[in-house]
Amino acid sequence: MTIIGWAQIALVLGCALLLAVPVGRWLGCLAQGRMGVLAGIDRGVLRAAGVDPAHGQGWQAYLLAMLAFNAAGFVLLYALLRLQGVLPLNPQGFDGIPPYLAFNTAISFVTNTNWQAYTGEAAMSHLSQMTGLAVQNFLSAGTGIALAFAVMRAFAAGGVSQLGNFWADLTRITLWLLLPGAVIAGFAFIAMGVPQTLAASAAATTIPGGEQTIALGPVAFQLAIKHLGTNGGGFFGVNSLHPFEGPSALATSLQIVLQVVIPFGLCLAFGRIAGDARQGRALLAVMVGFVLLATFAIYAAEAAGNPLHITAGVSPAQGNMEGKDLRFGLALAALFTATTTGASCGAVNAMIDSFTPLGGLVPMFLIQLGEVLPGGVGSGLYGMLVFALLAVFIAGLMVGRTPEYLGKKVQAREVKLAMLAVLVLPAAILGLAGLSLVLEVGTASLQDAGPHGLSEMLYAFTSAAGNNGSAFGGLTADTPWLNTTLGLAMLAGRFGFVIPVLAIAGSLAAKPRAPEGPGTLPTHGPLFIGLLAGVILILGGLQYLPALALGPIAEHVAMLAGQTF
Repeated sequence: MTIIGWAQIALVLGCALLLAVPVGRWLGCLAQGRMGVLAGIDRGVLRAAGVDPAHGQGWQAYLLAMLAFNAAGFVLLYALLRLQGVLPLNPQGFDGIPPYLAFNTAISFVTNTNWQAYTGEAAMSHLSQMTGLAVQNFLSAGTGIALAFAVMRAFAAGGVSQLGNFWADLTRITLWLLLPGAVIAGFAFIAMGVPQTLAASAAATTIPGGEQTIALGPVAFQLAIKHLGTNGGGFFGVNSLHPFEGPSALATSLQIVLQVVIPFGLCLAFGRIAGDARQGRALLAVMVGFVLLATFAIYAAEAAGNPLHITAGVSPAQGNMEGKDLRFGLALAALFTATTTGASCGAVNAMIDSFTPLGGLVPMFLIQLGEVLPGGVGSGLYGMLVFALLAVFIAGLMVGRTPEYLGKKVQAREVKLAMLAVLVLPAAILGLAGLSLVLEVGTASLQDAGPHGLSEMLYAFTSAAGNNGSAFGGLTADTPWLNTTLGLAMLAGRFGFVIPVLAIAGSLAAKPRAPEGPGTLPTHGPLFIGLLAGVILILGGLQYLPALALGPIAEHVAMLAGQTF
């Protein structure tokens, strides 16, 4: 680790935090329907769509609207992928996507997971990339932010039965946040050398005099929304490690900023809507603190190098550079990995499968903690609020008082629903990963034996259920078994979590908001920040430590002993 490396990390995170302030203000305006100079256009768009933003929805109606919309998106995307071979804008002449892979990919993009069991430039037509995958990048991200808006209103209001209007929220988020943000970022990427063309490929003459065909396509704008919406699905198979997606350190720095700015901004928006900016800053402090700790852990593990490489004669001066790019170095690779796995993005600028065991453990553990550090757009905030409810419940048990959060009494119903939400991820991750590790149809996909093979499978289901999309590259995921089970894990991680969260929101919205009393636990100071961080860590540790001990921790011990598998 170097001073220059830490300066790069500080500069990029500093830019993200500065940009999060105006983004947070605008998110608060969107959530409250205060459109400013855009109000007239907004009313016209909603009227043309037949949406009345004043017609609110209870939590059940909001949930059903969201589920129906995403079900329709799945059906349309699945059909597009299956039929791409006979549809236009297919200059490569690709066939339709096979059924199991189309099922997996459609669920992946609808749930904001963007798990890719295919190589984009070798499987997807331009039509599929633009009207299928890129469109779902906007809509799945918009769905997550809309759900966050509904939850924020529940905490801010008192004695109400409505959480807003899903159709109005989704339209405003897409038109007035994601679309302009992606256009601005897309043009910035074009200026940095990222291609944006309908051409299928370009021919290049190699140094020995041969000819190489280089895949091209509409990359820049899909790159922009994949990071801004914490989607992660790249146009190219190797994602942001490809020189057309990550042409420079400046481009990869912009990608890092984009994938955390909305999760950071939503915390600040929550404080504004709740009427106490300190509440949002407390949640933001937990997120940023974990990002820094994770970055330090990855940076330290990779800078220490791999003892097996050193024994084989590789210089330890550069650290473990296997699977990384010299253009980015260890510092930006560590920060990118910490933010992309903490932020439910899943894009990569380094191959996580090539990290040291402890370096690979950290991103896996970040996802297992619930994708709240900082989490996906929207999902990070409402996931963090679930942990906040559990934190005040535990604090209430300690002092013998009814727990409260933002003036709302947290009672048995909310705690039971919060625990149900928290248990969805380990049930999907450990249950399906364990099943795949004892069945030959699952173990046939493993590249490696021993602890690393276990880590490959565990990371896959962690990534799917956490709606992340990154992977240990040694796993052969394009099989009927994994396409199906990983798809089911994605569904559970997205919608199985959302249902109890919206039920909590409906319950809290109906409760009056009481003023703080002398015995109320302050939820904006260092004590609560530490308590919240501890609850997140302890829940994650208790649920996943046994599996991690058999995987990356055992592999690390074996590596120190000079053992390979």
